[in-house]
Amino acid sequence: MSLSKLVEEGEVYAIEEAVIEAVKNTEPIKITEELINGLKLAGEKFKSGEYFVVDMMQAAETFKEGMKIIKPKLGDTKKEYKGKIVLGTVQGDIHDIGKNLVLTMFEGAGFEVIDLGIDVHKNEFVESVKNDKPDIIGLSALLTTTMLEMEGVIQALKTNNLRNQVKIMVGGAPVSERFAQSIGADSYAPNATEAVSIALKLLGK
Repeated sequence: MSLSKLVEEGEVYAIEEAVIEAVKNTEPIKITEELINGLKLAGEKFKSGEYFVVDMMQAAETFKEGMKIIKPKLGDTKKEYKGKIVLGTVQGDIHDIGKNLVLTMFEGAGFEVIDLGIDVHKNEFVESVKNDKPDIIGLSALLTTTMLEMEGVIQALKTNNLRNQVKIMVGGAPVSERFAQSIGADSYAPNATEAVSIALKLLGK
């Protein structure tokens, strides 16, 4: 079974040996691309309804285990740095499955990711923009009540004269393109698999 297929099907107990074997004959960067492709394929199945959250998380875990083996071997062939993104689930929301999937996708694509975690107060996002100077902030929410906090984060950035220094991406089950536009976000990511391409477009890459 290919590395891509192992990730897609969440074969977490088989991926380590498979990656170690692949390293003998395949360039590390090619192996990384296969692992990422497997995660993308799983994401497509999740989007279509063929996969459930548990299947997607299993694929993400398999991807992470594979990357643990290959990362030290990447060396100078490491993926080109794409930018820095800060991720966080907004205040009042303790759900992080979607955020963690996005995190995995961004790291695999070559982004530096700063994870603020769950239940993140708007001032924490403000401080992160000041100190970490990210290119993008990714806001996540799973509840219709907490997604309103996204607008609070954007307003806090405006109050601190930081809004023009960072792009804002929002996502989560109750969030929509229309909602993103209404609160002044720069973009809306419908799922983890599309988040990276949307972010690259935001940064003109």
